[in-house]
Order: sequence, then structure tokens, then C-alpha cells
Amino acid sequence: MENEQIKKLSIVSPKVLLGIKFIALLGIALLAPLAQNQIITGTIVNAVLLLSVFILGLRGAAAIAFFPSVISLGLGLLPGVMAPMVPFIITGNLIFVSVFAAVKNKNYWLGAISASVLKFVWLFVASQLVISLFIQKPIVAKIVAMMSWPQLLTALLAGIVVYFIFQTRVKSK
Repeated sequence: MENEQIKKLSIVSPKVLLGIKFIALLGIALLAPLAQNQIITGTIVNAVLLLSVFILGLRGAAAIAFFPSVISLGLGLLPGVMAPMVPFIITGNLIFVSVFAAVKNKNYWLGAISASVLKFVWLFVASQLVISLFIQKPIVAKIVAMMSWPQLLTALLAGIVVYFIFQTRVKSK
């Protein structure tokens, strides 16, 4: 009888469940770059970040925000020339989850849109100012383009995806 209670406690422990959720969300974020398409990858990663705010809280979402670009760079899925941008991408992800976490309970759409716009502005400005210091001119335009409208589009698409995930989840209960 005691053995059975120990098994139940270890399986349903909130910390274990939180760890499993963290690993699952992180796994999705890390596999997303395999799509090798910026719109698909960005939408998936941003959706995971938003979902993480709901499921793990801001601290868990912030932890996940560090990994996708670092792992993508390490695996060669993000071009090496983008290495100087990685700290700015991580910061953009942190802005994204922080703003969303701060506003989502007041108004989901205001949170999703303001987080998306602020992340976009951060990455666009960073790419304009910083990348030109580290990267040769012919490549700068391509990186700036990657850090412009696709960032806004993928963040907004993620907001839509997460909204429908939670709408479906609420209706199924």
C-alpha cells in the first residue's frame, strides 16, 4: 500500500508535472528550426513562448526564451553570420514574454499585439544599429530583412494560434 502511495505522489507531483511541461515546450521550440522556414519556425517558437507564459509562468517562459536561437546557431540551423544577433534575439524573446505576461490578463489581444510590436521594434532597431558593426555590408541587408516584418508577422501569428488553442481547450472542458 505504501509503495502505491509513493508512486502516486511522484507521478502527480506539481514539480514533476511542471518539469514535464517545460521539457515538452522546450522540445517543440528546439525542433521548430528544423522546418527551415522563418515564418513557420518563428510562429512555432513564438507560440511556444506565449503558451509557456500560460503554462509555466513568466520565469519558465523566460528560461525557454534563451534556448531556440542558441541551439539553432549551435546546430548550424541559424547561419553563423547571425551569431552577433543571438543576444538580441534572446532579449527580444524576453521582451515578448514579459510584455505578454504583464498585459494578457487585462486584455489578451492587447498583450499579444503589444508584445509582438515591441519585440519587432527591438529586433529591427538592433539589427539596424548593431549588425552593421559586425557584419559585412552585402550581408547586412539580408539580416535586417530577416529581423524586420517577418518578426512582427510570426509574433502576431503566434498570438492567433495560441488564442485558438485556448479557445478550443476552454470549449472542450
